[in-house]
Amino acid sequence: MVIARFQPLHYGHLNVLKYCSERCREVVVVVGMASQSHTPENPFTAGERILMIRETIKWAKLPLEKFITVTLPTLEVSRVAVHYVKLYSPPFRYVITLNPIIQRIFSEEGYRVVEPPAVNRDSYRGSVIRKLIAEGSDEWRHLVPPPVASIIERVDGVNRIKMLYREKLPGYYATA
Repeated sequence: MVIARFQPLHYGHLNVLKYCSERCREVVVVVGMASQSHTPENPFTAGERILMIRETIKWAKLPLEKFITVTLPTLEVSRVAVHYVKLYSPPFRYVITLNPIIQRIFSEEGYRVVEPPAVNRDSYRGSVIRKLIAEGSDEWRHLVPPPVASIIERVDGVNRIKMLYREKLPGYYATA
């Protein structure tokens, strides 16, 4: 099981999906905070994020039939959240994550936690990508797979993020 917000999906996420695909019969991909959208931290809807995941898996030529995508409503991160993950997803044995809080709560509940290889974590971060978009830089396009860039453009995600950041930090992104 892989859990992330995918705000947006980037090459770091894709590397984790490849890692899981090579090692597991099935991969449960949990889209976290699915009930959040149109905020600076969570600009994309659950449906948009699921589309990013599916289109990226196909683009990367990974076996789509191996992946099960589920959504998880916005929850406070705690051991109780593990119970909800179990309710919303098929059974799983391993949790693949680099997030230390997620590692901790799942290991405390008896799950085996596996750390995937970390790849360029300074750049492959949703917060970095959203900030680049808000600032009007095209550098974000190098951090996401082509299908993700296409989906962001199709849903007018660039303008959505610029608007959300202007609301969050008035005057900060004056050029955005």
